[in-house]
Amino acid sequence: MIIFKHNDCLLKENGFNHPERKERIESILKSIKQIKDYKIIIKDAPLADLETISLVHPKKYIEKIFSNIPKSGLIGVEKEPLADTMLCPDSKKAILRSCGAGIAAVNELMSKNERVFCAIRPPGHHAETTKAMGFCFINNIAVAARVLQNKYGVNKIAIIDFDVHHGNGTQEIFYSDETVLYASSHEFPLFPGTGSEQETGVGNIFNAPLKTGLKGKEFLKIFGQKILKPIDTFKPEVILISAGFDAHVRDPLANINLESEDFYTITKQIVDVANVHSGGRVISFLEGGYDLLALSESIKQHLLALKN
Repeated sequence: MIIFKHNDCLLKENGFNHPERKERIESILKSIKQIKDYKIIIKDAPLADLETISLVHPKKYIEKIFSNIPKSGLIGVEKEPLADTMLCPDSKKAILRSCGAGIAAVNELMSKNERVFCAIRPPGHHAETTKAMGFCFINNIAVAARVLQNKYGVNKIAIIDFDVHHGNGTQEIFYSDETVLYASSHEFPLFPGTGSEQETGVGNIFNAPLKTGLKGKEFLKIFGQKILKPIDTFKPEVILISAGFDAHVRDPLANINLESEDFYTITKQIVDVANVHSGGRVISFLEGGYDLLALSESIKQHLLALKN
């Protein structure tokens, strides 16, 4: 198991009382050190290059984001007073390290067949082709998928997103691409408002909207039927995970009631499908999860399941 992280990801500031904060990564790294059951190699994420990012996002879009980075203070990319996707003076390197982690993870997976977890921020699954939102600027998992296709010739990729918020960006990027299956379980209605079952792309989009207050047993039943079943039929060569831990009962931004141990079961079920169809090849990317205790516990369960 390889984990990519970088201290540049700790430097990004979002302002007072913002849920997406550096302590998320710090709590994860502390939790990882407590895992004694198997070998974990921690590596520093490289900086992503503009050429690779442009497999998903136009260069002008990326350049515009970077040109808006302030020399001091914070700037929101959305209109005030609703801005919560913030740029600070240290944003550029954090954004490039987060994307670079996924690119490096692809290289490790394909050269060494090592499973990888990317402990990075800012997250990515809300970032659309030309729109930053929901704390996200570059769609890290989408760039990784395109690297798998363009560099390694992988034909069929499945992206499983169990963040409590729908990954509107990932869906938008691959909406008309039958080579990439996107499957998401998410509370609905909830930010960003997308993710109904009627959104099906070209038969490659599978959304499982969840009712507020749903508990683990009900979640796992829906997840098996509406997420894992289509993946099993699709038979992907690689599985990528948008791993958000904000469906936890403790999380402040949503109302799905999973316990930390449920993330072991969810991840183990994904790994089982990967072992059947994908040669066990899995990369996981941190997305949401805003209660530090819940995040710390859930990450440990996630990583323990990824080793199998």
